[in-house]
Order: sequence, then structure tokens, then C-alpha cells
Amino acid sequence: MKIEQIYTGCLAQGAYYIESKGEVAIVDPLREVKPYMEKAEAAQAKIKYIFETHFHADFVSGHVTLAKETGAQIIYGPKANPSFEAVIAEDNQEFKLGDITIKVLHTPGHTMESTTYLLIDENGKAHAIFSGDTLFLGDVGRPDLAQKAKELTQEDLAGFLFDSLRNKIMPLSDDVIVYPAHGAGSACGKNMSK
Repeated sequence: MKIEQIYTGCLAQGAYYIESKGEVAIVDPLREVKPYMEKAEAAQAKIKYIFETHFHADFVSGHVTLAKETGAQIIYGPKANPSFEAVIAEDNQEFKLGDITIKVLHTPGHTMESTTYLLIDENGKAHAIFSGDTLFLGDVGRPDLAQKAKELTQEDLAGFLFDSLRNKIMPLSDDVIVYPAHGAGSACGKNMSK
């Protein structure tokens, strides 16, 4: 298994390349998809999945182009309603990638479709989470950026975020590695660490 962060400093954004047994998943790809395709080609691997943690407002995702170029499926968590072809996964749904598993943890709060992806290694052990904008290093995602409906307040979103952190993330083992979507400098959190 190989996990590589592809970090873009000017956006403080981290995309992730995950490879296992010739199959690849990309988490939160940037618009320029050639580097992901070149990396997979060099490893003689096939891009199978594109996991989106939520709809991004701070950068343009390359998911549609990457899916078109590779035949990979775009995966969103529950509550997503894209205008393009994608798999809308259910909470706790699992996706096989080589000899590892990616499990969907619906973690609303930053946005209602926010999803954390749990990587389970070849031995069945929780290894890492790709937390998107739910959990950062030193902070959590802002619940005040996704208010689209009058009936949904930032307090409502903060409550969803609290429940997501308490009920989905905190029960995980302390040795699970956290791979967030952003680092210090992003407006999606206020006190993020590098």
C-alpha cells in the first residue's frame, strides 16, 4: 500500500494518491489531473476511484475530467446531489482497492455531504482517515461556510459537526493517521497547524 499527499501550497490543499495492488484512488483531486495519471501510469496501476470529501468552494476539482480520462468512478458521501454522474455512497459503505478497503463515514457539519474516508489495511486494521474539511491538524472545519437553506443555521451545522466528531472520528483508535484536505493558510478553518 502506498499513500502520497500531493500538496499545493498556494491553496494550502492536500490531494491524496492511494495505491494498492495495481489499483489507485485519488482523494480531492485538483483541476490539473495529469500528475495523478502520470503517477498511476509510472506504477502500471489503474485509477479506479475518485473520492470527494465534499463540494469544494475554495478550488476547482478535477474529478470530472479525471473520471472521463480514466473511467474511474467519482464517489461522494450521503446528501450529495451533483449534476454529473457519481456514486452517492451510503454511510459505512465499503469500496475495495487492491487488498485494502475504503469505508465511508458520513461526517456532516462543514457541509451536509461532508464525508471522511477510513482506510482499512490488508489486515483489517483502521490505518488512516481522509478527513476533508471535517478535521484538520489543530482545528475542525468551519460550520459557517455552507449555509444554503434558511432552515439551516451555522449553529445547526456546528451541532452536526460536533456529532460527527464525537460519534464517527473520536471512537477511532488513537494511532489512526489523519490526512486533512487543508493545512495552515486555508480559510476553511481558523487555527490550523502546518
